[in-house]
Amino acid sequence: MISPTLPANESARIEAVRDLEILDSFAEDTYDSITKLASEICQTPIALISIMDSNRNWFKSKVGTDIPQTDRDISFCGHAILEPSEILEITNTRNDIRFQDNPLVNSENGVRFYAGVPIKNEQGLPLGTLCVLDSKEHQLTEGQKESLKALAKQVELLFEYRRKNRVLEKMKNDLDENNRILREFASTVSHDLKMPLANMIITADILKAKYASKMDEEGINYLDYLKQAGLTLSDYINGILDHYSSSSTEAVLNQEFFLNDLLEDIIDLLQIAENCEINLPDNNLKIHSNSSALGQIFMNLISNSLKYNKQEKIIIDIDCTENREFFNFSISDNGIGIPKEKQERIFDLFITATDTDRRGKKGHGIGLSTVKKLVAGLGGSIKVVSEEGKGTRFDFSIKRVIPVD
Repeated sequence: MISPTLPANESARIEAVRDLEILDSFAEDTYDSITKLASEICQTPIALISIMDSNRNWFKSKVGTDIPQTDRDISFCGHAILEPSEILEITNTRNDIRFQDNPLVNSENGVRFYAGVPIKNEQGLPLGTLCVLDSKEHQLTEGQKESLKALAKQVELLFEYRRKNRVLEKMKNDLDENNRILREFASTVSHDLKMPLANMIITADILKAKYASKMDEEGINYLDYLKQAGLTLSDYINGILDHYSSSSTEAVLNQEFFLNDLLEDIIDLLQIAENCEINLPDNNLKIHSNSSALGQIFMNLISNSLKYNKQEKIIIDIDCTENREFFNFSISDNGIGIPKEKQERIFDLFITATDTDRRGKKGHGIGLSTVKKLVAGLGGSIKVVSEEGKGTRFDFSIKRVIPVD
């Protein structure tokens, strides 16, 4: 018997095997279906998908045997991976010096026939084999060899999909952890800033009330500017807190409500001026969803329609339709519109459509990012249609929730 030698690139090959994170994993139908096909096509009782570890030949999938692995020193696959581009076929193992006295050959019903196709990664490193075995002498036809190679290619694709999914999963976990840390940081900083900021605003009011008679107009303007800057920063902080608290829309908050009732409550809170006309949907739909999240979505969108509008009469139209899966909403206005080059990024955090709003205040670019997160949390999507100088329409959907009795 001759034990298989190690490939010249063994260290890189082992690293590729470890990177796959497949050793000792559970059986999977996608792999088992391939070994079943290999066994059927090649007319052999045994078919394996093997992974060659540093000291063992482990079987990811097996047909016709319950053995989970063999030692690498006595493996047939250890020889097969030495020629990654070739199929290794041994019609009679007793006639091959490499396998004479091999315990896998000499045992009762031992292996007489072996054919293995190396399974490689994208860099060409052999990770293992797709192989078929028999306890009697055998020889594959050219058609069977080509079929075995084609099945090995499918295993290679499965391995590569697995590796890429692992990378994506790790990236997602890292991103989730980074977002968690960022949420905690934003929440901590925002809460720590709120009290000194409130003191600054109150102090500005006290100074103006007590010392206005001793200050000139410029000094009073400075105090007004200080207060306004404090209020703007307070809005910014509240926006950040809303943004990072909108990551989840728990089902426990779901309830039945009528859409127009929700919209009327929002309009009352916004204290709409007389020069504004808001047209509610004709059909007052009954909705089962997270009313708090949906209310925050409409609050942000209606507020934007009011702020970014320079018409003498502001007109806002709200509509809603439903189908078996979604509630579909639209809110359109006759405002200043969004520049075409900004429409693709308008839902990104800290991106604003224009420099200032109706009152000359600069936006902070948090509201629409929060809206997108809330919509996604409700199982829907949102898009914008806008033309500068003519107005904007937001179309969004939320998934219908089936009430639980």
